[in-house]
Amino acid sequence: MNARAPDPAPIIQLSTAYWASQTLLTANRLGIFEHLAGESRTAAELAAKLGTEVRATELFLKACVALGLLERREDGYANSALAATFLVPGRPGYLGNALRYSDNLYATWGSLEQSLRSGAPALAPASYLGDDARRTRDFVYGMHDRALAIGQALVTLVDLGGHTRLLDIGGGPGTYSALFARRYPGLQATVIDLPPVVALAAEIIASLGAGDAVTARAGDYLSCELPAEQDVVLISGVFHREREAVCRDLIDRALAALVPGGLLLVSDVFADAGGVSPAFATLFGLNMLLTARDGGVHADADVASWMEEAGCQRTERRPFPAPMPHRLVIGYKS
Repeated sequence: MNARAPDPAPIIQLSTAYWASQTLLTANRLGIFEHLAGESRTAAELAAKLGTEVRATELFLKACVALGLLERREDGYANSALAATFLVPGRPGYLGNALRYSDNLYATWGSLEQSLRSGAPALAPASYLGDDARRTRDFVYGMHDRALAIGQALVTLVDLGGHTRLLDIGGGPGTYSALFARRYPGLQATVIDLPPVVALAAEIIASLGAGDAVTARAGDYLSCELPAEQDVVLISGVFHREREAVCRDLIDRALAALVPGGLLLVSDVFADAGGVSPAFATLFGLNMLLTARDGGVHADADVASWMEEAGCQRTERRPFPAPMPHRLVIGYKS
């Protein structure tokens, strides 16, 4: 008996996956979910508000219904529970800023072949880290939106009770430090990141009520001097921008900044040993190839080995709660 032929459906689904993603990104960009917050509108009413053509808008809204983003009611279209929770500005779970960052990257992914041939990012990091004010703000606030959810999980994965000084290397808008400071009132944190990022960090830290506990300091983590006598060093979302040699150097410098018995926390999207799973991590590695000079993805098992070789007494690896793709590696300084 002949073996059953493979089903081509997954290939077709992959080839058209961008249809759905561009529908979501466009709806977010147009502000459709904000216009539908708490009420229903017809396609004609939305078209008038958006400045779009009525027939095209109707087709678009029907696609949003099919994707579970909207609901169709007798009096028009309304947000689904999913959209109302995560896509309406001002809601606690709002992800619109993170989607705007993905929207900015949409055209960049069309240059994947060029990056594969050159080995260089298709999007210059400077364009979202200072040169373009709008993109920089989208990037920083997008990272903040994502970090709010990730950070609320992160603070439950490690106990910082009794620790008083935390250094957050490449800490972006300071979201993680602020969440740790709120959970541990005696904790004082210092965030180090590039000047354009730090310029936005102060307002984000203040919005989280952590202005008295978290200080943002401008500096390039690749070369700046790290403050010593730290109880905890956090490096989150940094390793995916760097090659192994730089990651190892950061580990060495972080351990030098720690007091004996201190904790080194490295959090990121990590791959399994061998680097070919899970699928999200491998695709995330491509995204970093497109957006950072040395971007990619590392395996958490490798990071744990680097820590032990650098002098950590022991290490632990802890996954974030599903469906989060992140993992935490904890190193204990002798």
